[in-house]
Amino acid sequence: MSSETAVMTEQQPMLSVNNIEVIYDHVILVLKGVSLEVPEQGIVALLGANGAGKTTTLKAISNLLRAERGDITKGNIEFRGERIDALTPAELVSQGVIQVMEGRHCFEHLTVEENLLTGAYTRRDGGAAIQQDLDLVYNYFPRLKKRYKAQAGYTSGGEQQMVAIGRALMSRPKIMLLDEPSMGLAPQLVEEIFEIVERLNQKEGVTFLLAEQNTNIALRYAHHGYILENGRVVLDGSAAELRENTDVKEFYLGISGGERSSFRDVKHYRRRKRWLT
Repeated sequence: MSSETAVMTEQQPMLSVNNIEVIYDHVILVLKGVSLEVPEQGIVALLGANGAGKTTTLKAISNLLRAERGDITKGNIEFRGERIDALTPAELVSQGVIQVMEGRHCFEHLTVEENLLTGAYTRRDGGAAIQQDLDLVYNYFPRLKKRYKAQAGYTSGGEQQMVAIGRALMSRPKIMLLDEPSMGLAPQLVEEIFEIVERLNQKEGVTFLLAEQNTNIALRYAHHGYILENGRVVLDGSAAELRENTDVKEFYLGISGGERSSFRDVKHYRRRKRWLT
């Protein structure tokens, strides 16, 4: 274990998800006892294929499930030692728990700058402080500064993702929940987004929990990772450990140590993997 990982392990986690189950429409069991921890000023990746339960986990934390007829039926969620699973999304925002939704949601009819300023809507610390944070966003996203008057709906996918993250920054987050930040973006833009995430973590102290299908890039920038399949955590560890794990290499990073696995090998892997839960 690296010294960085050891320090992170010793700290009381900023966010704790404790054995939660989530049911949609009172019938469909989506999360089956998910537990994870996010340390202060850490970057934690929630990994897995589409439908594994990543987005549901983030929505459970930010309490957005009820809008989709979902409920936490077991377990609890704590932020800095206090339970938050009964709080409203607005109350969570006021505590600094901010989610950036999948799909780069922007107000398309508003300009880039107007979108950013909506992130400061609930703040009461004055125009000077808001302007200071707006300047900070433009410092991290210089292309947004160039396009601040452009209508957001006519900007590129990468620029819309930057607007979404910048708007979250305007809320002064303590922890940011990023849902599929790489989705639909060119590789160069994905790299740029993750580099900005790393800088925000290191220089501004923002903690990140990010759900991501692109395991390769997520494990390059995260400190720790959890792999979900079918609503369960099947494996977790430091990013370095997961990058070197043979099964992760083969089934999530697309790296095989020898010949391509047969379907029989895949079934054997799935049988063998069940004991990891």
